[in-house]
Amino acid sequence: MNLSRPGAAAKLLVLIFLSLTLYFWGLGSHGLLEPDEGRYSEIPREMRETGDFITPRLNYVKYFEKPVLHYWLTASAQAVFGENEFSARFFPALAALGGIAVAWALARSMFGRETALYSAAILSTSLAYFALSRINITDMTLAFFVTLSLAGFWLGHNRGRRYYLLLYGGAALAVLTKGLIGFVLPGGVIFCYMVLSRQWDIFRSALYLPGIILFAVLTVPWFLAVCLVNRDFFYFFFIQEHFLRYATKMHGRYEPAWFFIPILLAGLFPWTGLLPMATAPALPGRNRRFGRDNREELFLFLWFAVIFLFFSLSSSKLIPYIVPVFPPLAILMGRAFNSMTGGEDFRAAKRFLVWNGVLLIPFIGALLAYPFFNDRISAARLLPYSLPVAAALSAFVAAGVYAYRKKRARLFAAALCLTAFLAMFSFMRVFTLYDGLLSSRDLAEAVAELRRPDDTVAQYGNYDQALPFYLKQRIVLVNYLGELDFGAEREEDPSWFIDDEGLKQLWNGEKRVLLVINTGHMEKVSALLDPRLSSIARRTEKRIILVNRP
Repeated sequence: MNLSRPGAAAKLLVLIFLSLTLYFWGLGSHGLLEPDEGRYSEIPREMRETGDFITPRLNYVKYFEKPVLHYWLTASAQAVFGENEFSARFFPALAALGGIAVAWALARSMFGRETALYSAAILSTSLAYFALSRINITDMTLAFFVTLSLAGFWLGHNRGRRYYLLLYGGAALAVLTKGLIGFVLPGGVIFCYMVLSRQWDIFRSALYLPGIILFAVLTVPWFLAVCLVNRDFFYFFFIQEHFLRYATKMHGRYEPAWFFIPILLAGLFPWTGLLPMATAPALPGRNRRFGRDNREELFLFLWFAVIFLFFSLSSSKLIPYIVPVFPPLAILMGRAFNSMTGGEDFRAAKRFLVWNGVLLIPFIGALLAYPFFNDRISAARLLPYSLPVAAALSAFVAAGVYAYRKKRARLFAAALCLTAFLAMFSFMRVFTLYDGLLSSRDLAEAVAELRRPDDTVAQYGNYDQALPFYLKQRIVLVNYLGELDFGAEREEDPSWFIDDEGLKQLWNGEKRVLLVINTGHMEKVSALLDPRLSSIARRTEKRIILVNRP
């Protein structure tokens, strides 16, 4: 980019400032959300406590559902910023910003600086991409490395083979983040692009020996080390957590094949109306030779479509899985938006406004109506969160209509980008609502106030995964295994996983015990521990804390 042009430099600086502020502001202001953030914060904490950075452990038992890189990154953030919510979310937010930067660079290489700016702005302010950047889960880290890998492929194929190092390095780090999909996803996209564009030389060109060596150097050491230390790792991780998880309903995460369609449409808010015109240039058309013209658009579309289809066909589905599809869609949408606002076809803005209105206006109405019709949370509690989001999205719609009617393309672009950032800033506050609904921070604080040195903390029929993180203490689990089943079977000390009879022995033993139960378990636990059940020590909204002696 030519920074000697003040206007271009100013736009980029404004984008950088708004994105950095949006993604890091208030990052640690709310408690860890159960169960994922508790899990992905506690495993790195235990690594630092035990000094074992090879074998991941959760509540001090082996936990092999994910590889190790995300844990290492979080552990490094904890070492710098402390063991808190900000350090837990630091790398997902940084990975999201990295994905935005890579999307900007790739869009600039493909389509020029204006498209690059719009692509980065659209990605920064897409609802799902932003929301998932503020949660400590592995998916945003994976999305960044997949984005880096596929950008490296495109640059290697079109600019020089040395860029293939990014392809292999990104894929290797993706594998270390979430397993085999780290190279399955880029590989599937590249294969489909090679076939549909009929560029068979890609196969020979992309087999780049320095890249293959880099991939092996990055991935082999940890996988070899963890297999040598844990002989049961290979089957559990590669067979059960990859092939069986994808092909069966073993984890109870089955959803229909269309599950991700509404997620995608809502996740692209407030830009969803760009989707039809963004994807059209990649598809067969009257004046286009499919696979030979518009190869940039075809590659980006396949990047989106292959990953989207891969997860749609899986028997295990969760919302964050499709995060890697947002960068290529943002570039395609940035291309369409630049075409619309750069003077090529401003009349297309009307189609965008119509499509967007069809989707956004009902969503705005739902934000205003839902607080009065749901039976879980009072309207007085919900409205302070839903009203600002509804107002910001209404401003986005109104700004677009106003600028279009004035036929001012530059105003149209600036107003929509700025109000999109406003919408995301307003949405940021929603996480404080979930702090009270999904975080165990208040529960941990209550337990910590009651706890004395050498007390045992136990939880009945459930496992709030952030409790060990906040308390810096292992939890005895009663009538619960869940995803700890694999590790519990290999636990040498059976006193950490007990049944009702074990709880009675623990409760009546010599140690002081703090027992955390769900409110719905009170009757059952009272009958089990009567007559030595002491008075309730503390209540939270969903939990009760019992103590066996003063």
